[in-house]
Amino acid sequence: MAKAPPQDPDARTVTDATAADSTWAVCLCAEWCGTCRDYRALFAEAQRTHPQLRFAWVDVEDHADLADEFDVETFPTLLLAGPQGVHFLGPMLPHAGTLARMLESPPAARPADAAVTALLQALGSRQDDAFAVEDR
Repeated sequence: MAKAPPQDPDARTVTDATAADSTWAVCLCAEWCGTCRDYRALFAEAQRTHPQLRFAWVDVEDHADLADEFDVETFPTLLLAGPQGVHFLGPMLPHAGTLARMLESPPAARPADAAVTALLQALGSRQDDAFAVEDR
């Protein structure tokens, strides 16, 4: 059996960067929401075409400990935030062009509140795929 080549511990991709140094595109969704399920493939494609960003898929019911503070009432809800603050937090219809424009030219950031900061820290510290975007 062939041995895997050793990994260079200094080789890091943008998606391996720390949460504090990254801008995140986070979909706050619910598994029962048909629109969210339809949006997942589009969001996964956006992840492939925007490698400079980190992406996460957060089910507001499965991860209520992280998402309750956002009081999400309309699905899907997009959070675009990073070290500069919050660029966008609100409902986002599943239109590829709208999402692409938002990711390519985000609005000016406003300061992040404690809930956003806590969510980004939690996402950045996870080593598993609990928040993976891949279409399931």
